[in-house]
Amino acid sequence: MRIILFILSCISLSSYAGVIKVGREQQHKSITAAIDAARAGDTVLVDGGIYYEKNLVINKPIVLKGVNQPVLDAEKKYENISVKSDNVTIQGFVLQHTGVSSIVDYAAVKIYNSRNVSVIDNIVKDAFFGIYSQYGTRCLIKNNTLTAFAKTEQSSGNGIHCWKSDSMQIIGNTVTGHRDGIYFEFVTNSVIWRNQSFKNLRYGLHFMFSNNDAYINNVFQNNGAGVAVMFSKEVKMFNNFFQENWGDAAYGILLKEINDSYIEGNHFEKNTSAIYAEGANRIFVKRNIFKNNGWAFKIQASCSEVMLEYNNFLGNIFDVGTNGSLVLNRFNNNYWDKYEGYDLNRDNIGDIPYRPVSMYSMIVERNPPAVILFHSMMVSLMDKSEKIIPSLTPENLKDEHPMMKPLLL
Repeated sequence: MRIILFILSCISLSSYAGVIKVGREQQHKSITAAIDAARAGDTVLVDGGIYYEKNLVINKPIVLKGVNQPVLDAEKKYENISVKSDNVTIQGFVLQHTGVSSIVDYAAVKIYNSRNVSVIDNIVKDAFFGIYSQYGTRCLIKNNTLTAFAKTEQSSGNGIHCWKSDSMQIIGNTVTGHRDGIYFEFVTNSVIWRNQSFKNLRYGLHFMFSNNDAYINNVFQNNGAGVAVMFSKEVKMFNNFFQENWGDAAYGILLKEINDSYIEGNHFEKNTSAIYAEGANRIFVKRNIFKNNGWAFKIQASCSEVMLEYNNFLGNIFDVGTNGSLVLNRFNNNYWDKYEGYDLNRDNIGDIPYRPVSMYSMIVERNPPAVILFHSMMVSLMDKSEKIIPSLTPENLKDEHPMMKPLLL
């Protein structure tokens, strides 16, 4: 009986769904008036032009669609669009000049405790927060371009911000110039796919207390500090590019207090530290490329059961850095371009183990100014002596089966 009633209600809604047009030569001159006149299921079509309207509130299930990219300007005072209904679509607008406040999180589009909201194909300019989900469920944020021009973290919000949301899809967006490009806090069962996040002030992507999520095929480039995944579990990080995240405290990925997660198929190039891990447990790092980084992998003594295998390490200044012995972690079947061993039986696996932590990297870890000695003859002699008779480097941190040739990943 419930199924029959649901079908009848859908038929009823579709039969009444209409199109309401907004524009200089249309019946409705303002978007606000058109939304007020719309009924559930209607489509509001907005002609090209510029509209100065005080905070549009959508409190019914409608489609709000722009034709020829109409501009909605909040005059640096308001929120552009507030969504307070399920089943809303916003598509094809230029949303610009939100208000800026240290008290109110103004956004170009803000989703309030709603389900099945789609924000698609919009251009967001000079917004405090770009697209903001607060208690959103099953929402789609797709193919939007978000550009901000903040000079300090305090004067900017995040590009795409999700808080206490579930089953979100963040797909194909481009975010630049915000505090964090994409921010997740208390977000579960969600995917971040095919986004580009670059030149943001702090992180390209920032995870906090968010579990069972995945980010796949994204590009995080030239951000203040790359990507941070913190206080989370069961996060899948596949096939992303982490590039040119340089700075005193910059990295491709920061892992802090993260458990039971996977880092596979990623490309780390030209980062201060490709991966920095602290308090990371049961992390599988497989089939990644670490190329031309300062440190490829900085792994602290607080980490355990980290499995590092079938990765390529190419042209990094330091392959691995640590402040402990790392006896609870495992390195196996990786290719290290600094390996100087031999392969007598020609099985493409080195006959002697490789110790990726150099004596010099241990000295730099304890005394950072010592990095000025890089490429000196003294450092080279120290490292070669340490490989023959280990004294300072962790004896048990070694790859028992190093590969002789780079892996085809």
